[in-house]
Amino acid sequence: MLLSVLDLAPVSSGSSVGQALRNSIDLAQRLEALGYHRHWVAEHHGMPGVASSSPAVLLAHLAMATSTIRLGSGGVMLPNHAPLAIAEQFGMLEAIHPGRIDLGLGRAPGTDVHTARALRGTRLHESEDFPARIADLIGFFDGQFPAAHPYAYIRAVPGAGNMPALWMLGSSDWGAAVAGQMGLPYAFAHHFGMGGTDVALDTYRSQFSPSAFADRPYCMIGVQVVCAGTEADARYLARSSALGFLRLRQGRPGTMPSPEDAAATALSVQENQFIEERLNNAVIGTPAQVAVQLRSLMEQYAVDELMLTTATHAHADRIRSFELVAEACGITPSTHDLPSTGLAAHA
Repeated sequence: MLLSVLDLAPVSSGSSVGQALRNSIDLAQRLEALGYHRHWVAEHHGMPGVASSSPAVLLAHLAMATSTIRLGSGGVMLPNHAPLAIAEQFGMLEAIHPGRIDLGLGRAPGTDVHTARALRGTRLHESEDFPARIADLIGFFDGQFPAAHPYAYIRAVPGAGNMPALWMLGSSDWGAAVAGQMGLPYAFAHHFGMGGTDVALDTYRSQFSPSAFADRPYCMIGVQVVCAGTEADARYLARSSALGFLRLRQGRPGTMPSPEDAAATALSVQENQFIEERLNNAVIGTPAQVAVQLRSLMEQYAVDELMLTTATHAHADRIRSFELVAEACGITPSTHDLPSTGLAAHA
């Protein structure tokens, strides 16, 4: 199986943002040694339990600490930024680390409306012209603006000529349709637990048009995973993240609670039901159980790749989970170089 990892740089109670970011660097090095295909970081803002607010900055550190694993954004929330700025940032990453950088693009703000307003200023509604912003971004990378385009005489340095592998991220069939029409690889947020995975992937495949980015549909889904020696231990560890997500949805974001605090927290019937549904949507269990479920997901949705996201209070438990999954699924480190564009960069 081709397995990758989505990392939110989780901040645990009793720890710090700095430690969370250092944990991400350590994680990237360990994932590379274990044979995971890529390590992506996600853009979120205003969340005390998530330290990955600036993917480009974090990726620069991850790239310097590794040598073969692909690194990227899962994703950059493009409406929060000027396309030229993203072209410069990720063009720089690609220029320094050619053939290793992925630029996954999302439309959501990655935060609440008030923080989004602070990020975007007067550009609050720019997610409405998302496809046009992607086209501008590509134009800054490849220099192929039409002569009459207002950006035709702008050169992105070092973006021009240093295009990373582009991906579209989404959690609905809208993003799937855009990804297909633009011929981009597509990553669906199955781990959100919102349903619609079949519809989104069918939409993407039916509307796919071959491009310079991919000559056939290429699909990846996100999966929440916690693996431990016993199923009971795995569910015990996973409850921390589930409780943290519940508090986020209730407008009470904070750092990730410890499993002891999660087990001791009194919940209403509705709150406990929310957490149980969250856990039941995840892949949680022993190495053998997790391997079976991951293979089943790949077959059920006929995807090319799985992107695992694991959040535990203790960094050592997160590392151990990825170690157990790698062993159970039989993945091994890659020994070949991958080009920066085209389908070969993703397969």
